[in-house]
Amino acid sequence: MKKQKFLFLAMLMALLPGCASLQAPNYSPDYETLDHLKKLNLEKLSVGNFQPNDPNATVNKISLRGSSMKAPEGVFSTYLENAIRSDLKEIGILESSSNTKLNATVLKNDIDISGISKGSGILSVNLTIVKNGAVTLDKVYSTTTQFESSFAGAVAIGIGQREYPNLVRTFLKNVYNDSEFINAIKK
Repeated sequence: MKKQKFLFLAMLMALLPGCASLQAPNYSPDYETLDHLKKLNLEKLSVGNFQPNDPNATVNKISLRGSSMKAPEGVFSTYLENAIRSDLKEIGILESSSNTKLNATVLKNDIDISGISKGSGILSVNLTIVKNGAVTLDKVYSTTTQFESSFAGAVAIGIGQREYPNLVRTFLKNVYNDSEFINAIKK
């Protein structure tokens, strides 16, 4: 009887990592990229609509080997919005009353740790910039990342969780270094 209890508990413990709900870690910027943007003569920007806001939208559900990862704000579009707000504030161009507005729709958003030793992330977003009512940028940006992972589920889940801010940072670095984006927000 004790042996059966032990086996039952061991099986239960093995299943628990697959049932956990995780939270994406906080975003931290690429300061080198932000320092480059500070040197440019850029318009003040306001942050507009970031979509989708539905927690059941596919892009707002990331599964890490059966464990769900959620954004601290509830949806990943808000995670991205807050990251951009933070960056714009850091470089001194965030202004809620600005007539130049940045909008975004998250199209793809995933961390994949299903591989034996490699993981990947993908983030694809349609960004628009509207200046005085005219669209100056309407572009889909996509970023993929690769990282070392693990066969062991508990290890891979932790790695995948920690990689999400890196995916967003890499995505935003690509956006901020894009000449079309820069031209759309130049004075």
